[in-house]
This record gives sequence, C-alpha cells and structure tokens, in this order.
Amino acid sequence: MALLSGAAFAEEPETVEVPVEDEGDGYNPDEAKAEESLRITGYVDVGLVKATGNGSSFTDGDSRTPLDYGVDAFAPAVNSRGEVASTNTDGRFTNGFLPRSVGIGGAPSFLINTASADVRFQPKGIPVFLFARLQLMPRLQAQGDQTRVELQQAFGRVSPLKNHELAIFLGRFDSVFGIEYLENEANLRPGVTPSLIARYTTGHGLGAKAFYRFQLPSIWSAVSFNLAATNNGTRIEALVPVDASLTGNFVGSGRVGYELNLQHLQVKAGVSGLYGPRNDQRVATARQMAVAGDLRITAYGVSFAGEFLRLFDEHSPAGKVTGQGVGELASRFEVYGGWGRLSWTLPWKTEVLTGVTVMGRYDRRFAWFEGYTKVHTDRFTASLRIDLWDLVALKLEALFNRELPEPNGSGAPNVDNDVFTSSAVFTW
Repeated sequence: MALLSGAAFAEEPETVEVPVEDEGDGYNPDEAKAEESLRITGYVDVGLVKATGNGSSFTDGDSRTPLDYGVDAFAPAVNSRGEVASTNTDGRFTNGFLPRSVGIGGAPSFLINTASADVRFQPKGIPVFLFARLQLMPRLQAQGDQTRVELQQAFGRVSPLKNHELAIFLGRFDSVFGIEYLENEANLRPGVTPSLIARYTTGHGLGAKAFYRFQLPSIWSAVSFNLAATNNGTRIEALVPVDASLTGNFVGSGRVGYELNLQHLQVKAGVSGLYGPRNDQRVATARQMAVAGDLRITAYGVSFAGEFLRLFDEHSPAGKVTGQGVGELASRFEVYGGWGRLSWTLPWKTEVLTGVTVMGRYDRRFAWFEGYTKVHTDRFTASLRIDLWDLVALKLEALFNRELPEPNGSGAPNVDNDVFTSSAVFTW
C-alpha cells in the first residue's frame, strides 16, 4: 500500500525526509547498478473546507497592538501546510507573526492545497542521490496570500560508507528537530492539519546536515544521530527567512534517537535541541534556544505519538523580518507546548479499500511576547483517513480550538475559530 507504506517510512525521522528508498546498510555498488536512475513522482491535494466565524482568530473590537501578539493566528488551520482560512485584520496592525492564508474567511470552499512534483536522480554505481521538490499553491490574491511556486526541497546526499548508515546532505531539506516534520507532506500526514507547535519545528532549512545510525541487533535496537547547521533553524518560512542568513551565523539543531523493534511492538524515542541566532532579525547576539522530546509506540494496529517543546527567543533591537514582510519589533518570546495522537488502523482490507484509520489528537500551546498578553490555547482534533487502490487518500477532520483564560483574567479573547476540513490526496 503505497500511501500507508510511505507513512510508515516517515516514522523513521533519522533516515531521509522524502518517501523514497531506505538507507539500508549504506552504499552498495552492486545494488546501485540495479536502481532506476531518474524518477518523477508527486501528488495533488484537493481540499473542501469550512471555518466557523470569520475564519481567523481575530475578533471585532480588539484594538491591541500588534494584534497578532495577543491571539493564536495559526489555530484555524485548513490543510497540511498549516495555512489558515483567513488572516484578515480589517486594517489593524500586525507584526508578522502570521501564518499563510487561503483567504476564504468563513465561507466553505474547494481548494487546490498543493500540486507537488518530486524529481529523484540516483547515478548508477555512485553513492550520490539528488532530490528536488517543486510545489504550486494557487491562492486567492485579493483576500489571501498570492499564488506561489516554491522549490521546497533541493539537496544532494552522499552515502560514502558501504557498511554504515551515514548520509551527508547539502541544500534545502526537512528539519531534523523532533518528529512532526516527517508528516509535512499531505500524502504522508495521517490527518489533514499540523499541530499547534508545528510552526516551530517543521520548517525547511538551507545548509548542511548529517545522519548516522548504528544497529544493536542483540537487543533488537538502534541508536541514531541527526545534526544540522542551517540559516534559519527549524521554523516555517512564514515566520523566518530561509534563503539567506540575516546575521551571518548559522543555527545548530539535532536529535538523538532510540528505536526498539520487536515483532509486535515498536518503540521510538528522541531528544532534540536547537541553538543559534534568531534569523528573523539582523543582530547575531540575539539567540534562539529550544529543546524537545518525542515518543512513538506502535502495537497491533494501534499507535501513539507525541511531542513536547520548550523554546525561547532573546530580545533584539533590530526590526523583525518574516515571510510576511518587515515588522517593527523583535521581542523576547517564550513558548512551551506539545501534542499527543492516538490512532487505530482497522483490520479491513480489500483490493479497493486498502486502509482505514481513525485518529484523535490533543494539542496545547502556551506562549507570550515580553510585555504582551500571554496566549494559552488548546485544540481537540478528530480525523478519519480512507486509502483506496494505494493511490488515493480521503481524509475528514474536525478541529475544535479553545482560548484558555489566565489566572489574572488575561489571555486571548474567546473567538469562534473551529474548522471542518477534508482532503483528497492523489499520488502519482
């Protein structure tokens, strides 16, 4: 089953961030000669979405400045990219802490979420692999973001050792931090939308990274290391520029992972860290720091996955630069949060119906900019995924967002920002 096998492969964050061939035991010239040299694959993600309220987290009459520092604008997500139904503020000032928007407000709409094409090239007899992913996102320019064509990934990978799982990457690639980046793409994500903390961990980095894993066969285990040095760290492109370092310094990130692989039980756990300059401003002495822990357990068709994050940004006197443009402030910022997901793949399978999975996820996020409102939110998500012919994934999802009050009566104002979304992903 192509889609679910791709999702299963994505459960290995320490291998490769694209759903392609397993690393195996490293470079083997005999196997390389038998590989197909050039492959072109991709997917189309079509959505049908309805957000409640006005499609945003902004309420009428909220005159706080900047407006996006006092609410969670990312909460009403509608697709796997984390884009929201609306970021319309009716002219009120924001400082660039905003997601991408599809610009539909509270009206139901069909969407082409993503049209994606992957090109893979494996020269025969050489331990080099090349990959590029080009994506088109058609958008309603009048009310949302402009239509974008994005070279989301473009890297070369070298696997120089025959009997060791060592891979070195140069270019633009997925994050190495945590585990949610494994589900960035709609054809790999079990549900439709990312978590409330995905904006900090699932961005694509430009730079260099290295992966190494060694097996412990006597105890059915493996230990892995993922390290990266990038311009931007691990945040999504809407928050932090990727294509150049604004400070002239790089951000280091990494993950240490452990795997236990038994016949009916798999356990995977990891610890991640990040340190370096903020790349949303131009002062190298303003730092960002983050730590995270993750856990996955799978047994008899039932799977649990979860992640916890703690992140801190130092204050900078420089102006804020994001994917939304140039803002005025680069305030000190703190966040902690996490998510947990329980899923069950039903034991039903026919020639047409190749998989049915039901899922529930709980997210929580507590964040604040120094001197501004502390924003405490959570979300309950219910999802259903049906796979057909190994080529089509049909997904239904409901997001129930809540703004939680603080003990002193502060916090984000209550807003009607739930989302009912769906996605049909055609993989080719």
